[in-house]
Amino acid sequence: MNDATSPNSGLSEILAPGLSVVFCRLNPALSAVRDGHNFSNPSNRFWRVLHLAGFTPRLLRAEEERALLHYGCGLTSAVSRPTKSASELKRQDYLSAAPVLEKKIQTFAPANLAFLGKAAYAAISLRADVEWGRQAEEFTGAVIWLLPNPSGLNRAFSLVGLTEHYRELRSTL
Repeated sequence: MNDATSPNSGLSEILAPGLSVVFCRLNPALSAVRDGHNFSNPSNRFWRVLHLAGFTPRLLRAEEERALLHYGCGLTSAVSRPTKSASELKRQDYLSAAPVLEKKIQTFAPANLAFLGKAAYAAISLRADVEWGRQAEEFTGAVIWLLPNPSGLNRAFSLVGLTEHYRELRSTL
């Protein structure tokens, strides 16, 4: 297991070799850094969606984030710099952070890498138009998935809609 922290955020990354899937958020929220746990804001739907989609047998709390490893899942960030909103990140932030993400994925070799939101993958792949779901290409050997961001600020997806997208990935594991 890895207890590494993201260089600029202080949050632990939840990584281990050979996981089924690593969920890659755009970047840490300021509230998560303050609380010391990933996806700790009560409005964030990450933990609920993981449970409803079948990744975890029960609803985990942010304080139980390390339990994800027992279910073959991990967490990392495309960009380690925390912000109030991911909209504060620019394309160059993702491009500058891409080599660090590539190294992590090469090192831990998950079967799947699920970007939570389109922004990071669109910037890294240099593609303006990307669709949700499984992508045709791989990222350093990992199958790429684009899943909607579970942030409470993402009003484009209901809890049911989010769960359907995450369940599609879960059904392939």
